[in-house]
Amino acid sequence: MTEPCPSPATLSRSVSYSRAEQVHIIMPGDCNQSFRLFGGKLMEWVDVVAAVVARRHSACEVTTAAIDRLEFLAPVELNDIVMLQGRMVYVGKTSMLVCVDTYVENASCRAVTRAHVNRAYLTMVALDTQQNPTPVPTLALETDEERADYTAGKARRDASRHVPL
Repeated sequence: MTEPCPSPATLSRSVSYSRAEQVHIIMPGDCNQSFRLFGGKLMEWVDVVAAVVARRHSACEVTTAAIDRLEFLAPVELNDIVMLQGRMVYVGKTSMLVCVDTYVENASCRAVTRAHVNRAYLTMVALDTQQNPTPVPTLALETDEERADYTAGKARRDASRHVPL
């Protein structure tokens, strides 16, 4: 059983507080017939990373309200290393916008190459013990990059009014 969510009026959390990272080696069960990563598998991993970031920030259970499109910018193949990095970019009243970047590393015997595979933005909603949306702590911005992400996140929210933030 989870504890009640803390009062967001008294809390502010930094971006670094809730960062999350996940690493996978692509195994045969992760691949399609062409030995490339299933898109749905990546979507699952992105959703999990976003949920971890949102749960850390809000200290509540969360649910995914929306996910930006997933576009594969580079192939991910059998035995590649995939790294997902999630961070909070914007916080509304009950919702949080989380950015998850995905990279692929091809580790040959002589060199490691790294390519950006995907950037996804997910809107996560904090839930109270009755599974209703609940207020979340504010976001303490510490760097110019975090302030730029916040501004861009606010613009995304304003452009997609169908998902309340």
